[in-house]
Amino acid sequence: MASFGALAAALAAIPAAAQVAPEGQSSTGAAQEQAQDAAAEQNSPGPGNSPNAGGVEEIVVTAQFREQNLQDTPLAITAVSSEMLEARSQTNVAEVAAQAPSVTLKPQGTAYGPSMTASIRGIGQYDFNPALEPGVGLYIDDVYYATLTGSLFDLLDLERVEVLRGPQGTLAGRNSIGGAVKLYSKRPTGSNTGYVSAAYGSRDRLDLRASADFGLTDTLSTRISGVSKSQDGYIKRMDFGCVYPAGSSPLNPAGGVPRILPANSDCVTAREGEVNYQAVRGQLRWQPDDRIDVNIIADYTDDNRTTGGSVLLLRRNAAGAIASPNYPYPPNPAARVFDINPFAADIPYDSRFVCGPYCNFATYNSLADNGQPLATVDGRVDFEGWGLSGQVDWELTDALQLVSISAYREYRSQFSNDDDLSPLAHSLGSGDLTFWSFSQELRLNGTLLDDALEYTLGGFFMDQRSVYATSQNLRYAGLLPFIGDDPVNADTKAAFAHVAWRPIEPLTLTAGVRYTDEHKDYTYTRLTPEGALHPQLGALNGQTGNYDNSRVDYRLNAMYEVTPDVSVYAQWSTGFKGGGINPRPFFAQQVLPFGPETLESYEVGFKSDLFDRLARINVAGFYSNYKDIQLALSVCPQAGAAFSRPCALPANAGDAHVKGIEVEASLRPAAGFLIDGSASYTDFDYVEDSLDPASGIQAGMVSTYTPEWKWSVGAQYEMLLGSAGSLTPRVDVAYQSEVYTNPVNGPTNLIEGYTVANGRLTWRNEEDDLQIGLEVTNLFDKYYFLTLFDLTRAGAGFVTGLPGRPREWAVTLKKTF
Repeated sequence: MASFGALAAALAAIPAAAQVAPEGQSSTGAAQEQAQDAAAEQNSPGPGNSPNAGGVEEIVVTAQFREQNLQDTPLAITAVSSEMLEARSQTNVAEVAAQAPSVTLKPQGTAYGPSMTASIRGIGQYDFNPALEPGVGLYIDDVYYATLTGSLFDLLDLERVEVLRGPQGTLAGRNSIGGAVKLYSKRPTGSNTGYVSAAYGSRDRLDLRASADFGLTDTLSTRISGVSKSQDGYIKRMDFGCVYPAGSSPLNPAGGVPRILPANSDCVTAREGEVNYQAVRGQLRWQPDDRIDVNIIADYTDDNRTTGGSVLLLRRNAAGAIASPNYPYPPNPAARVFDINPFAADIPYDSRFVCGPYCNFATYNSLADNGQPLATVDGRVDFEGWGLSGQVDWELTDALQLVSISAYREYRSQFSNDDDLSPLAHSLGSGDLTFWSFSQELRLNGTLLDDALEYTLGGFFMDQRSVYATSQNLRYAGLLPFIGDDPVNADTKAAFAHVAWRPIEPLTLTAGVRYTDEHKDYTYTRLTPEGALHPQLGALNGQTGNYDNSRVDYRLNAMYEVTPDVSVYAQWSTGFKGGGINPRPFFAQQVLPFGPETLESYEVGFKSDLFDRLARINVAGFYSNYKDIQLALSVCPQAGAAFSRPCALPANAGDAHVKGIEVEASLRPAAGFLIDGSASYTDFDYVEDSLDPASGIQAGMVSTYTPEWKWSVGAQYEMLLGSAGSLTPRVDVAYQSEVYTNPVNGPTNLIEGYTVANGRLTWRNEEDDLQIGLEVTNLFDKYYFLTLFDLTRAGAGFVTGLPGRPREWAVTLKKTF
């Protein structure tokens, strides 16, 4: 923490020494700077300059390869400025989804490590394994982030966030079948400005942020930003033998679970769900003249903390009742001979291990069969990643521009999970995931016919490597402990074209096409903890698999300006998510392929700024044919009855029709008064005769993490206090209806609908260079779940859940210079 304080002090001191601002500006760089300056001027909620005091907010987006006003872009997009993110107290990418219709972004529980589930319009992914493709593309400064692991980014020094809904097959490429989330950093401008902020709040929360932008020479500028966040966890990991000393309770008879902590302790072994996150981003921008703009970005992230903080919800037997003392091991109890109880007393795995709403009895020192502790990282997450990218914008002529984006990313993620959340040796494991990728994108943007026709021609290449090393002790499955070490090599190549033509002034016709070729190689290793060939899974050792696929995606769009402030559009587009080979087989018979899933989507919408931009209403309606849906099976009869369980096989389970409507609105009824809201309805229907009986999916079930209804509303009012500055209260309320977290819907994986409210009160001084904010999140202390992990169908018989954070408060002090 001291090192970050020194960084903040250094950043604050830089502008005093840096006096030179760049003179040359490329057209692309100048346009982005104008967008940043306009957004800052329009959105700054300071005295006399409330967000878009003359009307609702204008944001420039780049969803179609070039800069356009949000309202002139014929796509369903939620665009959020950095000022609005701050007003809503949003600090990580998952929180943006609260105000985005049809969008779900949630942090995952213990079993999935430092990752999130992402879904748009019922299409996405929740499994962190890097060999599986996300259904929602994540981009940082137009660089594709290929995995869900490590994707819970802090919103550090951003210009804006764009959430694109619907398939982005021709615009963003593969694996953006549901949509895309794009984060854009503030670029260096040589403005000799910056800020430092500090926040303190619940459970010793301490956030430090700083950023500085300064010129080095007439043509060279830089921007450095950093964040450090820490907070104690909200889930208590309890010592079962301390809470119930052996022999003192029927729950823990004599000879039962021994205590770990000494006498007279509080019985808390750790606090899960803590925060310990540091990140830094540096940018170097070179603008030798008004036609060349080169921006180099380097970033580093360290996330080292306890696990996500799951709680045990229930322990059910096959009939759905609370477990009896004899644990049932379906489907063949006689074959399940491994003892899950390492203690002298006979303690069944049952509801005694349900601790409470914000606690668990997870234990990370359970013994493997060889009497040694199973290798773990002691209930912690350790993620370390970095990236380097370079973007070149070169105006070859007044009508032709070349864009090059090169990037390298690398990370290592270590995490452990005690899925059963008990002292028993039931389901325990750890993961060590390494990943790197290199990508290169080239675009040629041009205009013809006196700018009536705009076109983009481009190519994309990505090479990625991952190794998922894991240690697992899955007693519920009747397996001896094993070690896996599974490398996957993948590459993709694509070529694309995009054309927008205005045959008459109010009408714009757009067409796009993209060809994609992808390849993957898999290798599997299964050994005992001692390094010997595994007696049950050894047939997997050394097995390989490969996958190849090519695909063409299309987009047609027509937009008509009814008036300068009202437009309508219609679109047909396609997208796909890549297939592969099962990356998580338990037996050699489960090394099975699965194909890509595809989407054909029809969308209509209108965008409007009304009453001299005092009101904005954007509406989109969609209908999609979703085919060959990839679902993870927990039982896989395809491998044969003897090898059907345990199972985590991705399979093409069937087709679905998805339709819905989305509304976003902003209203400024008076100066300083802003009301914004969104709503969505999503109807997900499986096509009954397309469903694979082996999947367990039935008609009437829905996709995971897909609420039928979702809405949000927020309001803020800036009160001017003269020389005392201004005071701005803001309230946000968000609702989502029930969702299922498992493809095979059931009561054990149902999250009930919930409503969460947040509030913030911000004071700014008259000069608008100092602010103090008081925020309260989960204002009414609602207890709800973000995710559930249901292994009842897999035979484990338990469900764990990740609760949302309870009510929290924080006070933030921010100084700009």
